[in-house]
Amino acid sequence: MVSSSIKGIVRDVIIVAVGVAVIWIGLQVYFGASNPFYVVSSGSMYPELKEHDIIVITGHKAFEDVKVNSPPLLGGEGDGCKGDGPMLDGDIIVFDRPKDHNKDQKKVIVHRVCLEMNYDPRVLKTKGDNNQSSIPGTDYPITEKEYTGTVIHVVPQVGYITKILQPPINYIIIVVIVGIMVVKQILKNKNKKELAFSDSDELPPNEKIDDLSNDDEYVQSKDFVSGEKAHAEELDKENTKSEENIPEFFQDKEKESEKSKE
Repeated sequence: MVSSSIKGIVRDVIIVAVGVAVIWIGLQVYFGASNPFYVVSSGSMYPELKEHDIIVITGHKAFEDVKVNSPPLLGGEGDGCKGDGPMLDGDIIVFDRPKDHNKDQKKVIVHRVCLEMNYDPRVLKTKGDNNQSSIPGTDYPITEKEYTGTVIHVVPQVGYITKILQPPINYIIIVVIVGIMVVKQILKNKNKKELAFSDSDELPPNEKIDDLSNDDEYVQSKDFVSGEKAHAEELDKENTKSEENIPEFFQDKEKESEKSKE
């Protein structure tokens, strides 16, 4: 019973794991990014992006097609990174921090593209909407190698869930889920076993009922045949009695008519 429960749990875990893997691979293909979802962890892009917002990015938009912030108004000084443009309409992109270029662990940044620093090869400069200016090594220089994707959707404040699910809460939830699966599998096997026992106990009485019903049918058929015979005998007796009650004169006449026919 224990081994069957373990097999059932392993099977359920494999089914869930395969389902999650298929969904995740499908999302990666659809959005064109190895990780399409990120949680905003700072207020550098406030009010466009708030802390704990979840952003969805697409990797299908090529680095060459990323839009730069509009240039300054006529007569203005500086560039789109100093906030003197007509509007903030540059694409918000996700990229690896440039100064982590040669590091194994890279910090992910999400800022708005404010300036094209070079055309060939293309080099971009970014800035947080809530920051005073661009930060060297963080906001620039951004090359195609650092580029991950462009923000296309924002899901407000859902990132609080990831904060709640930090250790040890996430481990507790995993243990609870596995425990539920174990209990469910044990109860399932127990119900199967009880059902098998109940079926085996009910089988002999059913057979006896069938035997009794067959005997009753046999008795009924026997009684029917014997009843038919008795009825025939009664008819013969009545015919005999009726013949005995006929007067002798008519009996003699009947005998003579039979002889004449012969």
